Amino acid sequence: MTPRYTRPEMGHIWSRQHYFQCQLEVEIAVCEAWAEVGLIPRADIEKIRGASFSIDRIDEIESTTDHETDAFVAATAETLGPESRWLHYGLTSSDVLDTGLSLQLVAAADQLLERLRNLESVASKRALEHKKTLTIARTHGIHAEPTTFGFKLLVWVDEIRRQIRRLEDAKEQIAYGKISGSVGTHANVPPQVEEIACANLGLNFANVSNQILQRDRHAQFLTTLAIIGGSLEKFSTELRSLQRTEIGETEEHFGEGQHGSSSMPHKRNPFRLERICGLARLLRANAHAALENMALWHERDMSNSSLERVILPDATIALDFMLWQFGRILGGLRVNVARMRENLDFTHGLIYSQGILLALIEAGMSRQEAYAAVHEHAMQAFNDGTPLNELLAADSQVTELIDEDSLRGYFQPDRHLKWIDTAYSRLGLDSSNDQGG
Repeated sequence: MTPRYTRPEMGHIWSRQHYFQCQLEVEIAVCEAWAEVGLIPRADIEKIRGASFSIDRIDEIESTTDHETDAFVAATAETLGPESRWLHYGLTSSDVLDTGLSLQLVAAADQLLERLRNLESVASKRALEHKKTLTIARTHGIHAEPTTFGFKLLVWVDEIRRQIRRLEDAKEQIAYGKISGSVGTHANVPPQVEEIACANLGLNFANVSNQILQRDRHAQFLTTLAIIGGSLEKFSTELRSLQRTEIGETEEHFGEGQHGSSSMPHKRNPFRLERICGLARLLRANAHAALENMALWHERDMSNSSLERVILPDATIALDFMLWQFGRILGGLRVNVARMRENLDFTHGLIYSQGILLALIEAGMSRQEAYAAVHEHAMQAFNDGTPLNELLAADSQVTELIDEDSLRGYFQPDRHLKWIDTAYSRLGLDSSNDQGG
């Protein structure tokens, strides 16, 4: 992943130093387990705990061996004495690589969960702030009925919470190690060593494995990241649309001295939101690649390995950046309350047609007759701009059933908001301190 989209915390998790450090932790944990079952002398373990490595030395050895794990083990052994013979005892490369990778993925998941929980907090705060900020809801891109901007955000809060639960589950499924030897039969490393080592690393142990951890775990993890990215793309697409000049209801923060275009000085573009949408496509592509990695030959082949060195860091780094970026956008989002109200009135009252329809039905008119009556006036209002309430007030068929005061009441947006407190309550949000306009 390009450094442009790499936040320091996630970048560290996927650095080469941390990559090998996780493998060293696995090697030491296995030696600790061997000592616990009585194979490795305690004096040797004390020295093995002080093992280290040099990336330059690993690279130097690998240039000859063309085998990264052997180079890592050899470079680490050079920092020890005779006790180095216990490093990698009974193991295959994947015992170390897959278990070390799980440590990295768990750390990445924790970082992403922190970002998600922060985003949920920001979205909840703004949903409360704009609980009563009237705006027009759109279906098919067309004005539908009144809603509030806070209610829009409340839908996002619920979705973010679902994403937190999904990622927690994906983290649980990836928090596994395997120390079971070359084909998983424990021929050279007993199950007890695996169980002790994984526990020491804070991981579960795979009940059964072949040479590797099965890649359905990694596929679930990356598809979960793609789903989270899909939500961020959805949120960003909505805000991008609302920022369009002819709508103008929200806007990304535009800082002092910021430029929107190299050629048009007036431009204020939603480029951060567009960036999030673009990276969401990368997450979906990586998820597809992870699904392709599930089918390997026999006890394993290595066709998954090279791909995972790209898609796992890239996906977690990209989503980390997206969550960080969107949290900042939403927290600093400019909400144009006056423009929302202006747009609410744009269709001369057409958005209140359903209330009149239902009122006529309640007054005794058949649904078909009521729909036809309201539809006729709505189409006239749409075509010539005459306010719908004026057309209805001039129709004796309507006024015989709905008096003038009641008719005016159906053209008030507040009547559409009488139940939104229920949704806030269902999400456990205290809306008593809302500040909406």
